[in-house]
Amino acid sequence: MLSGGVALLLTVLAFTRIPFDAHRWLGTAGGLAGPQVEAILVLSGSGMPSGPELMRCQEAAKRAAQAPAAGLLLALPYDTALARAMVQELGLRGVAPERITLVMHGRNTREQALDVATTRPAWKARSIAVVTAPEHMYRSLCTFRKLGFARVAGAPAFEHALFSNLAFNHTGAGGKAFTPDISASTDLRYNFWNYLKLEITCLREYAALLYYQLNGWI
Repeated sequence: MLSGGVALLLTVLAFTRIPFDAHRWLGTAGGLAGPQVEAILVLSGSGMPSGPELMRCQEAAKRAAQAPAAGLLLALPYDTALARAMVQELGLRGVAPERITLVMHGRNTREQALDVATTRPAWKARSIAVVTAPEHMYRSLCTFRKLGFARVAGAPAFEHALFSNLAFNHTGAGGKAFTPDISASTDLRYNFWNYLKLEITCLREYAALLYYQLNGWI
């Protein structure tokens, strides 16, 4: 009954904008960095190429263009293939390799923050734009601030919205007469399923926030 109740609640919420707002809050609640910063810090952990890493590279390159004097640091697990791929991607987007420093000992957010604090203690006094996934941003900023990085702010790698009209002609596309015509309902075809995925993403992140809080890492 409990599992069924939770599933029903998540289904109902997926018909609202609550999952979208919860996800956006995670990306923006910690504060957003301005265009002029002294350093850019990219937190990585997914494979490459992948959607999350490519979006982080895109956001980092945009920030690097806005602040040409800022150094760029990649904090990631020890994966030379991932490091090379991200440096190459950033290079394709106009970031010279000599601007990029690798810190490759962090397997989670806490370890990455400790790694940066150990190898770049002077950065604690700098204004830093932290680039990571939106759902990961709030926890990242809190973790770095706990270690004395008082001037960190977010540069979340949000997906870009699609503004094309995705309605179609059910009959013209060969739809059967006995199947429901949902050709004009983009909420049912896309938003509902996207919001279900966002709910899982946000639930996982709120659980991680609780875990970090209990450990005193934020």
